[in-house]
Amino acid sequence: MAPKLGYLLPTRESVMEGRPAVAPLLELAEKAESLGFDSVWIGDSVIARPRHEPLTLLATVAGRTRNVALGTAVLLPALRNPVLLAHTCATLDQASEGRLILGVGIATDVPNIRHEFEACGVPFDKRVGRMLEGLRLARALWSGEPIDWDGRWKMNQAILGPTPYQKGGPPIWIGAKVEAAFKRIAREFDGWFPNGPDPEGWKTQRAQLDAEIVAEERDPKSVTGALYATFAIDENVSQAEGRLNQFMSSYYGARPDLMRKVQYSYAGSAEGAAKVLQAYADAGVEHICLRFAGDHSRSLDVFADIRKGLGWN
Repeated sequence: MAPKLGYLLPTRESVMEGRPAVAPLLELAEKAESLGFDSVWIGDSVIARPRHEPLTLLATVAGRTRNVALGTAVLLPALRNPVLLAHTCATLDQASEGRLILGVGIATDVPNIRHEFEACGVPFDKRVGRMLEGLRLARALWSGEPIDWDGRWKMNQAILGPTPYQKGGPPIWIGAKVEAAFKRIAREFDGWFPNGPDPEGWKTQRAQLDAEIVAEERDPKSVTGALYATFAIDENVSQAEGRLNQFMSSYYGARPDLMRKVQYSYAGSAEGAAKVLQAYADAGVEHICLRFAGDHSRSLDVFADIRKGLGWN
């Protein structure tokens, strides 16, 4: 089966470049849906990499679209009170009639993100445990049953309403690509959503993850295998490389060669990009979220043509 294809809205770039208006972002989301993309995604950061708040903006996208899935790539649950997060996600899932995918992460250990956690009053070193417990609590609340909870948060016969449109709540995918995280994914998550590695590396790591899933007595097919990757398309490869390097440097405030070692990215022709996508499909990837470096409207057209050429429509 051909992978589903998603598109990351450039919320970070629009704020960085001093044009935070939402209307152009909504137009891109509508265009993605009209071209047959399967999902629209929004990233998350408060002050480390300023951008629009993802769940708020996804609610607006929900009102302007009808079919695309709506995802976070990726949300940092540890920064949020899980009771409020559960309520927000349930409402958004109802508003979109079951289109929400909650992509989450633990956050990278770099100075600006540590400062972000401090500004939000959340201990950075406790972020993994806080995230896991918070998501367990959210899932319990999404059941609609009275909940007792005695942990970081205290609840006595609490009931959340509305419950999500999707029974049990939206699927929760996690961005991780280290073996230490695979046991956690196998126990607790509905999808694996790394930002790399290359197709062969992805296939190898997926096999490792599947072994952990089986050890937890779960069906590997119950855990979606996804991917988040960055593309700069230009028939002039040197121009594509320059655009991608500039994008990575501006986006992360770090050397692009270092960022490209830890995140999968491609710079080059549309024909080469098609080969990359097919390689991921052959490796077993089920859902690919595309981030573009360059003209987003043109890139959407290019990848719609690539998809058609691959016979994925």
